Amino acid sequence: MLKTLAAYIREYKKPSIATPVFMILEVMMEMMIPYLFASLIDDGVQKGDMGHILAIGGIMVVIAGVGLFAGIMGGVYGAKASTGFARNLRKGMFDNIQTFAFSNIDKFSTAGLVTRLTTDVTNVQNSYQMILRMCMRAPVSLVLAMVMSFVISAKMASIYLVAMILLSCVLAFIISHAMKYFSAAFPKYDELNASVQENVSAIRVVKAYVREDHEKKKFQAASNGIYNMFLKAEKTVAYNSPVMQITVYTCILLISWFGAKLIVGSNNTELTTGELTSLLSYCMTILMNLMMVSMIFVMMSMSVASARRIAEVLDEKADLVNPKNPCYKVEDGSIVFEHVDFGYHVGEDKRVLTDINLTIHPGETIGIIGGTGSSKSSLVNLISRLYDVTGGRVMVGGKDVRDYDIETLRNEVSVVLQKNVLFSGTILENLRWGDKNATEEECIHACKLACADEFIGKLPDGYNTYIEQGGSNVSGGQKQRLCIARALLKKPKILILDDSTSAVDTATDAKIRHAFATEIPKTTKLIIAQRISSVQHADRILVLDDGKISGIGTHEELLVNNEIYRDVYESQTGGSGDFDENGGEA
Repeated sequence: MLKTLAAYIREYKKPSIATPVFMILEVMMEMMIPYLFASLIDDGVQKGDMGHILAIGGIMVVIAGVGLFAGIMGGVYGAKASTGFARNLRKGMFDNIQTFAFSNIDKFSTAGLVTRLTTDVTNVQNSYQMILRMCMRAPVSLVLAMVMSFVISAKMASIYLVAMILLSCVLAFIISHAMKYFSAAFPKYDELNASVQENVSAIRVVKAYVREDHEKKKFQAASNGIYNMFLKAEKTVAYNSPVMQITVYTCILLISWFGAKLIVGSNNTELTTGELTSLLSYCMTILMNLMMVSMIFVMMSMSVASARRIAEVLDEKADLVNPKNPCYKVEDGSIVFEHVDFGYHVGEDKRVLTDINLTIHPGETIGIIGGTGSSKSSLVNLISRLYDVTGGRVMVGGKDVRDYDIETLRNEVSVVLQKNVLFSGTILENLRWGDKNATEEECIHACKLACADEFIGKLPDGYNTYIEQGGSNVSGGQKQRLCIARALLKKPKILILDDSTSAVDTATDAKIRHAFATEIPKTTKLIIAQRISSVQHADRILVLDDGKISGIGTHEELLVNNEIYRDVYESQTGGSGDFDENGGEA
């Protein structure tokens, strides 16, 4: 974990080294001032030597100035190093997430990834700054103050030593109990983010069903989970302050009592007034830095869980990678499934596709129908290698999809997914996701093919109309047509429509299919649909049932030879209109 995170310090190594150097310099300057102060009192004030007072005072001012400069530079470099480290971690995670296959993404929840990119990185950033500044300052200050105390008086310094040992035991007990609460608190952020994300993304459904009170309670439960864990942790940490104060004041009383007796008893030979003043200063330094060390451990314990969660994302390797010598050209849009088996979870016997054998010729239009859970989407996801097969192989253009460069393959296989997604920006900006160099004329032509030009022309700003996040300001049918146009701009050899015309009327659906047949005849088209009217004019229709091919042929052939297809056709022409009896979708 530490090795993984340390690799992201990168260009901030120099600030990371400079910070502790300046902090050590600051501590050294601070430790010299109480020692000089003893000389100021003993050799200057008590003897009335004004020259000595001015000389020592001047040295102390210079030392204080150097210490101030070192402290400022330590703060500046510490902030630069920690914020840069956090930036690299966020960029590293985001870049790695972009390489994930669907199977990798399935391992993490969306809320969990958001928490890792925000809260967890902030925790690690704060801890890293604390490590660079305080982890050097506190221990060095503690050691130097103890050494200087023993130099002045070994007898008096032994009081600090005993107090430090006792305080260390108490603080260790407090920290050990606080750590388990902090470790349990941060995973609960995932639950909170999941609640917020689900509520905001589905706000229309929430309001439509008047479930605001239910969502408030769900959010409150997640929020209370974090509150309770942090409350327990902070209650435990709160004992730090009273224990610290008791120890400090006890040490001050003991040093003052025994120090005064030692000064009077030895007539300033074993201990002087100035040395007693220095010892009192070192007392505060030692004990306060000990408390600082304890708080460092508390902060680090809070960030250990966050660091581990960040490392999980950074260490995750994409399941789908390019071969050693990838092919960068797809010859044509032919597709072949050879004894294909597929399951989502590697190592499990459960398969969603079993022994699929299918040959599709370039330019052919294939309709795919099947009930909910028949694995229609799983089948087409294998073509663009969104997942890898469990057994057998899928070939595109005469080559195994695993032999292609992934980017090359996906540029030639355009997929309009079942869940249509638009991004915030203008219509043109959304369309150019298909081809970032597409001209406005090419975008308009693609929209005409997808029958999207009809409604875009009626919008006040036309193709410059702004689309809200997720396409919330356009209807389901309009969103589907924009997504189809976006896919067409890629000029793919294979076009896959995964139930992508379910929200458009049958007349528009027919226009889109006609445009495909006349404008892109050489493009292989796979159309997943619930309505038989959407696929009955296809060259062939594939019927899937429970992950297996139930039948394949033309509309007329399947009506005669396939009972499932015939039952669906009769139910839809009879008025049901859906593939499943309950009206479900694929």
